[in-house]
Amino acid sequence: MISRQCRKNETTGKLTVETAPGYLRENFIHPEGMQYRGTLNANDLGSARETRALPRVRFRALTAVVILLVAAESLLAQTPTPLPSSTLTDPASEPVVLAVAKVMPAVVNINAERVVRRQIRDPFEDFAAEFFGTYRSQPREIRQRLQSLGSGFIVDPAGYIVTNEHVVQRAADLRIEVTTSDGKVYNAHYITGDPKKDLAFIKIDGQSGFPFINLDNSSPNLLGQTVIVLGNSVGYGSSISRGVLSGLKRDITIGDLEYKDLLQTDAAINPGNSGGPVVDIAGRLVGVSSAKMAFTPQGVPTQGVGFAIPAETVREVVKGFKAVAQKQPSAEPRSTSNQPAGANADRLFGMQLQDLTAELTDAFGLVSGRGVLVSAVEPESPAAEIGVNRGLVIYRVGRHDVNSVKSIEALLARVQSRMTVDFTVGVARSDGTRQLQTVPLTAR
Repeated sequence: MISRQCRKNETTGKLTVETAPGYLRENFIHPEGMQYRGTLNANDLGSARETRALPRVRFRALTAVVILLVAAESLLAQTPTPLPSSTLTDPASEPVVLAVAKVMPAVVNINAERVVRRQIRDPFEDFAAEFFGTYRSQPREIRQRLQSLGSGFIVDPAGYIVTNEHVVQRAADLRIEVTTSDGKVYNAHYITGDPKKDLAFIKIDGQSGFPFINLDNSSPNLLGQTVIVLGNSVGYGSSISRGVLSGLKRDITIGDLEYKDLLQTDAAINPGNSGGPVVDIAGRLVGVSSAKMAFTPQGVPTQGVGFAIPAETVREVVKGFKAVAQKQPSAEPRSTSNQPAGANADRLFGMQLQDLTAELTDAFGLVSGRGVLVSAVEPESPAAEIGVNRGLVIYRVGRHDVNSVKSIEALLARVQSRMTVDFTVGVARSDGTRQLQTVPLTAR
């Protein structure tokens, strides 16, 4: 305790403060918060008050410096410390990236073209026949070219591919092109399919040694597991989307067909994904993309409701598909005589061809043993635009006489898009009359 005394001067009436001699002012704290240095004497109190403004400024400056230092230390404490680079994840090592790199080489884009024949009749003929009794002509056959885009994946190094049946629905003059993830394009042909399972089997022509997905190593398919959808989404090849396995054993109805025990996922399945694989983060097959629900039966829009055919179903169906493929004597598609044929002529020029049998030659009064019949012409095709009609006969291609569909196909085998070929067409009758013309057709 500080030893001090206050005395009142009887003469002046002033108070004085006395401390023990030698007491340091640095140990004395002024009631107003100022600290003094030196030895406090009784006569110093007045002078201390006169000079306390300067110590107050110094004290405030010191206080401000202390506050700034404390604030700076607080800010430094709050600044996040950068993580060591060794703890950051390299995107190249992410499980999804690794799974995609493993599976994508076996995924293909499928472009399927097919020709559908329809019988049509002029509606005005029906009206005229009903009210005026006029003659009804025979229905006219037209051929409509339909194109579909989808996905698939190779399941055997020989080039066998699994896809959806609705992508490559079997039809007359079906033509399939397959594009692999490295951009190479191959021709393929349809082997067999199962509409009830919506699965089909096709094969790349004349090639082998392809990367493939092993159907015997499938995913356990657990609810909530990460799944990856790969394929030709809306025409963009080598596209992926990611989600989870949302449900098992789902039943849906599309048209007249009911599909059972499907998998449900919230991964985006868009047009063009049909037939592509759904895999897990280990690259194992989960299923085959098949459909998505855009609206409920009540018309309510939905999101993230896609369906896939389970891997175990795919595995069992493909066993049967391979048995069918092994029974086929040739892996290449064939065309039979006396049937609409001529894949090259159809693909390049829009003409369907047919061999002239003895019966047809006699019925039309044509010269026997010469020419190939044009049995149908696709509307707006190169042949239709130049004036080639159904019923005309092709007698020559370039400088070569032809007398069978096979001979024309051989001559057109190396013709490519935009190349021009001369066809001699018309009618050469057995009575000696001839109406022949050579027309140039440019391949589309």
